[in-house]
Amino acid sequence: MSYQLNDFAFDLRASLAPSNHIWVCSGYSTVAPLPNTVAGVKGLFSPPFAAHDVQLLLDIEADGHIVGDTGSFGKGDCGLLYSGAEWRPDRIERKGTYHYFHEGRLISLSVRSTLVPLADRAGFIVSIFIVNRNDRSIDLCVKPCLTPGRLSWHGLDDWDFGHPAPGESAEACGTGIWENHQVRMTFLHEELRSPGISPGQEAVCRMAVVLTRSGEACTGMDSLAGWERRTEDVWLERIQRTCQAVPGLKSDIPGLEDYYRRSLVSGLICLWEHPDFAMQPFPVVSGIEGAGICCYPWDAGGYAGRMLAMLLGSGKTMELAQLMAGSGIERHSRFSPSGQGKDVPYSYSLWSFFNLVWSNLEQHGEGLALYDVMRNLLLADEERLPSWGELLDYGKQRNLLEMRSAAHEHVVSSPNAERAWCYDRLADMAERLGNGEASRLRDKAERIRSALREHLWDAEAGWFLCRYPNGHVERVYTVQAYDSLRMGACTESMTTALLSHLRDGAFLAPYGVSSISAEDTIHYELNDPDWSGGGSYTGECTILALTLWESGQSELAWDVLKRLFWMGRHLPYFPQEHFCDRPAVPAHKRANVIAGLSGCEAILFGMAGLKPGMDGTLTVFPNPPQEGNVSITGYRYRGRLIDVHMKPDYCEIVCDEKIVYKGAPVSFSF
Repeated sequence: MSYQLNDFAFDLRASLAPSNHIWVCSGYSTVAPLPNTVAGVKGLFSPPFAAHDVQLLLDIEADGHIVGDTGSFGKGDCGLLYSGAEWRPDRIERKGTYHYFHEGRLISLSVRSTLVPLADRAGFIVSIFIVNRNDRSIDLCVKPCLTPGRLSWHGLDDWDFGHPAPGESAEACGTGIWENHQVRMTFLHEELRSPGISPGQEAVCRMAVVLTRSGEACTGMDSLAGWERRTEDVWLERIQRTCQAVPGLKSDIPGLEDYYRRSLVSGLICLWEHPDFAMQPFPVVSGIEGAGICCYPWDAGGYAGRMLAMLLGSGKTMELAQLMAGSGIERHSRFSPSGQGKDVPYSYSLWSFFNLVWSNLEQHGEGLALYDVMRNLLLADEERLPSWGELLDYGKQRNLLEMRSAAHEHVVSSPNAERAWCYDRLADMAERLGNGEASRLRDKAERIRSALREHLWDAEAGWFLCRYPNGHVERVYTVQAYDSLRMGACTESMTTALLSHLRDGAFLAPYGVSSISAEDTIHYELNDPDWSGGGSYTGECTILALTLWESGQSELAWDVLKRLFWMGRHLPYFPQEHFCDRPAVPAHKRANVIAGLSGCEAILFGMAGLKPGMDGTLTVFPNPPQEGNVSITGYRYRGRLIDVHMKPDYCEIVCDEKIVYKGAPVSFSF
């Protein structure tokens, strides 16, 4: 489908995102508006540069009277009044009004601003548009106040999940120039004074902030309007390049279209294009607020593997997989923009790597060349981790879910179930290659699943156990158990037991799912939604819905997914995690996450039932909701163009503009 920038526009009046979560990113620089102001700016990051606390404030002098833009909550002459904003991938456009008597004369101004991160240098542009609403001519002057704050430079190896450390305060060293021993900040502007603005006339002023190394002049400047257009052009090209293989969605079901688009843009804003990064685009885990400019295999490959394979294309997906392997994925949980591995091993990284490669194999038919790499990584985990019979001990929470109670640690169902899935996928590849290893690999996968059922399943409780090396046993009602279901580890009776917990008051809540069941009084808590309860990591609810569709639980899958539709209506992009008992987002966690793409993944590969095969066969088994019409159009697969149209108890499957099936939903392959 051909998307445009306006397809992803979002009216921030409807936003439930915390104010500190609102940023805009070019894929090179990311910048934030100062809340409640019409043109203020607070914060700029552009690896390797960081300006945590840079602040730009503007006053407007109208006929000698200062109209401040401070976001005042007072009464009377409060200055410029913020009256709304629109977020787009390339900019934030804000509106304001001033209509007040000063010394007996009315001053009436309409003000609009655009905040645009630069696309090929570290910095941003603010453009101010002021309309004279008076019945007389007035003189206008924009008076900026720039506070550079603590500027810092950090090599690409050093960017990670948190914000880089602030540097030293910058000092003025010339007109419009501030500097410390690492970084120079340059303030550029067009004419700030506009005399004799007639009634109805608009005055325009643009200004930019650019970061360079200390002592390095800001060069290559053309018009500031040209810089602004450059960001728009870069974003248009990025959308057209990455979204050409992503199907469009049309529906009369309230909230579904919004949710799909916001899920898609959640992935797009995570694609950074800096020429010095290890690859372009470089998929970061979060990053729009300057924290999380690193790649987590679990997010990129685990939650969003199929979507990334479509967005990036086969060549770039394989480049990402090779970058993951080269970063030391068996030794580190993530890697920096330089490709440098970070932190300790993470138990879900191996499966995520396999899932990314497997997604590329299914979508594009490429990835068999990584068989030896995948095999060696799988065997490395077998040698690295302590064994407990056929099961592995994955260590403490630093290597697992990072809960805040003794719980999901050591010998657990997931990721042991994912490990079995990896052996099966490696066996599929071995069969394709004809190397004679498939039978042994499948036998290993089945032994793992058998051990999981025998030693970790508590039939009386109908749930999985976690076993510690010292003999201690925990039973934690975590949403992770449903990943074991998805990996094929559960018998029919186990599946029935697990599904019985998917009810309101346990895992389900009005606005999503709880990562820990509310009935688990030992482990459930409300201050850490992603893994400890009261909400979940973005991606868990959607992957649960996908799992349910894959398991034939269509009605329950739809019930789970539609609990998230508030996010499409009220968030410009999806955050790291969210609450489930109320439509809210924790302000102290990351503002965005690439795992937000999993919403699209659940809709396309769950509800629409698209099932690409490694051999080029496409199976489609639509699961239409019982409440409206849904059309998925423009799914590209191996040279074919597929549409799926659904309404209750009916579907049409179209290949290259010809209907190949219509009637009651069935599994159809071609």
